[in-house]
Amino acid sequence: MRVVFGEIAIYPSLSATTMSSPFRSVLLLAFPDVQLLDVCGPLQVFASANEIAAQHGLDRPYATRVVAADSGLVTSASGLALLADSIRSVKGPIHTLIIPGGRGVIAAAADERLTRWTRRQAARASRVASVCSGAFLLAEAGLLDGRRVVTHWARCDELARRYPQLRVETDPIFVRDGTVWTSAGVTAGIDLALALVEADLGRSIALDVARELVVFVKRPGGQSQFSAMLSMQRADDRFGELHAWMAAHLASDLSVPMLAKRLHMSERSFMRHYKTQTGRTPARAVEQLRVEAAQRLLGETSWSIKRVATRCGFGSEETMRRSFVRLLRVAPQTYRERFSFS
Repeated sequence: MRVVFGEIAIYPSLSATTMSSPFRSVLLLAFPDVQLLDVCGPLQVFASANEIAAQHGLDRPYATRVVAADSGLVTSASGLALLADSIRSVKGPIHTLIIPGGRGVIAAAADERLTRWTRRQAARASRVASVCSGAFLLAEAGLLDGRRVVTHWARCDELARRYPQLRVETDPIFVRDGTVWTSAGVTAGIDLALALVEADLGRSIALDVARELVVFVKRPGGQSQFSAMLSMQRADDRFGELHAWMAAHLASDLSVPMLAKRLHMSERSFMRHYKTQTGRTPARAVEQLRVEAAQRLLGETSWSIKRVATRCGFGSEETMRRSFVRLLRVAPQTYRERFSFS
């Protein structure tokens, strides 16, 4: 693949012809107005996995290739163009087929050549994945019927409306249902690719790749698409200031009476306005902020579970465990074992 912008061409350091055998072939489908990071993010994960595997004395495990309906330049939504091979040139076995998203995905899904090709290649592939709104093309090809899927949070309702036979989940970063993987928006494609590398090569190499790419934490698939603080930014300025204070005082009393008192409101008025503005109860907001803070501490420190629970205001290890299981579907110790860099 060559990336072109104006007169500038940038060539990746690795190509299929330079890779040792055996390798896993990875195809990414490009189309006009594709989201550039949906393509380049996973590509870099696989390229870094090749480099790290080589450092460990292993064969380079991936051969990546970008294809499109026709060979030549494909202009992404950001204006950067990708030089892709034709889908007609794809021969031989396929290990992983990845469909990226972008504002051009609906037009791509309406192209019968692409949906037929996707359906045919998916039948040959060991696994199929979509990044962001790439799920729309997989759905149009009939590959997601009856499956648990996710896409960018802003397009979950649209996906569910267009394809009611899908089981659309709005929160996870990525979802695996059998051999089909779907992910949330844009940078979640990196999380998805890291999970694919982990499934292929093990956790150690996947974490090495994450460190190489300066990914802050290799996020579990069940983690929310956006942070608790980010998701609360729809609130008005008054609640925004309250959220900042709450995040800085997680071990304090964050009960409804105390929060209402801080805003000089009655408890009843506070509860009503808060739910209207944020779409959640104060108790759920506090729980989400505390779980998010605990995730960071579990991943970045060697503190005991008890110390993390106390620091984040849970009061006890058991209370924190219940919150983790409810929101993340994993216990704190298991979360640390899987995703800690400490």
